[in-house]
This record gives sequence, C-alpha cells and structure tokens, in this order.
Amino acid sequence: MAVFEGRFTEVSGLRIGIVVGRFNDLVTGKLLSACLDALSRHGIDVAPTSEQLDVAWVPGSFEIPLVAQRLAASGRYQVVITLGAVIRGDTPHFDYVCSEVSKGVAAVARDTGVPVIFGVLTTDTLQQALERAGIKSNLGWSYALQALEMGSLMRVLPFPG
Repeated sequence: MAVFEGRFTEVSGLRIGIVVGRFNDLVTGKLLSACLDALSRHGIDVAPTSEQLDVAWVPGSFEIPLVAQRLAASGRYQVVITLGAVIRGDTPHFDYVCSEVSKGVAAVARDTGVPVIFGVLTTDTLQQALERAGIKSNLGWSYALQALEMGSLMRVLPFPG
C-alpha cells in the first residue's frame, strides 16, 4: 500500500497564484493578510518582487473562476488560492453567485489539473464573515496551508497530471 501526503515544508520552487474578490474587501483583505502571513511563515517569498507568488484582484467573487482558470492554465502556478466573501442579502442574488463561484472554481481544478483552494466565504451576515476572517480565527491561514499541502502532494503523486 502506498500512502501519499503533502507537506508544509517542501515549498522550494512552489509558485502560487491568489485571486481575491474586491467586493467585501473588509473581509477579503483580512483573508489575504492571514494567507500571506501563513505562506511567509512556511517559507514562501511574499515580497512584492517575489517569483513565488502573484495576487490578482477581481471585482467580486463571481469573477474569481475566470481569473483562476487563466492562472491555472498558464503553467506558471502549481496551486491557486481563491479568496472571496459572499454575504446573504434580501434577494436570491446570493444563491446564484455562491452556486456559480463554487462550480466554477471546482471546474478549474478538474479542467486544468492544478489544485484550486476554495477560500470563498459564504455567510448569512457580515458578522459571520468577519468572525471567519479574523475576529475569532482567520480562515486565510487555513487556505494557505491547504495550498502548501496540495502543491506538495501533487509533486509526489506518481500519476500523470
């Protein structure tokens, strides 16, 4: 029996693309900050001149899958992280956006073979979003760890991509 696992310390040469939705940037900015902190503490160069990391800002969560697809298909990145926040309002808009973003991000990973981390918060209230972006804990940190683990795991899998 073979067991394959990713590691958080084998980041040499790992290139990461991050797509961030600007809508609800009070939340997404906090997610990005924690994400970058976790990546940095695990050996990823997050300096503005970094060759390991690029960040693309998009207007909102709905636009995330298109840019994630472009990054993943470029061959430049071994993993893509998506960060967004969709907060329920009084109309069905929330349901449509959440559905399309989640399906779109999943399709990018399937179509390109590049791991895409789903870091789009879907909450009922702003308070819930803020709790997940730093008041209680910050999921941006977790999304970074998922990216490191998946990037490392893909390197050791013996199967063709």
